[in-house]
This record gives sequence, structure tokens and C-alpha cells, in this order.
Amino acid sequence: MPAYVIGCVTVEHAEGFAEYAQQVPGVVEQYGGRYLARGQAAEVFEGGWAEKRLAVLEFESVEAAKRWYESAEYQALAAIRQRCASTDLALVEAYEA
Repeated sequence: MPAYVIGCVTVEHAEGFAEYAQQVPGVVEQYGGRYLARGQAAEVFEGGWAEKRLAVLEFESVEAAKRWYESAEYQALAAIRQRCASTDLALVEAYEA
């Protein structure tokens, strides 16, 4: 069943974050993921997401998403992101009706 990684990002150091943003798509693809939304400010209907960027990634399963997130390749990039941005990141399995 598909799984989604949802990130809400506040960039604090644009130059450093640009390095992360340039390299991360290849690692996402390497682990079977794809972007459904990336890098644009969200139009907020409710709540306090103003001035934040949103990313939504799709993986074939929760296990595949965890392999990506826990990989050495991604963790090296995550360290860059963590230095340059504040991020809320969540993993959710697709809803099956």
C-alpha cells in the first residue's frame, strides 16, 4: 500500500538549503519515491502554516519510505537540511476504503 512522507519546511539559510534541494531528488528516486508536491508555499486554509514550504513524497510502502529516510545517502542530506531549516516531517500510509 502506498505511503506518503509530508514535510513542512521553514528555510532559515537559503544557500545551504539550496544544496539539499538540489541533491535530494536523486536520493528520493533511488529509493523508489517520487514527489507529488515540492517546494512551493502552501495556500493555507486553516492553521499556522504561513511562510512554509510543503513537500509530499510517495513511496510504494511504509517500509520503502523508511528505507529511504534511514539510508546513509538521505541521512547525509538530512544533516544539511537540519542545519538550514526547521522541518516537521511525517510518514502516513495511504487510506484504503
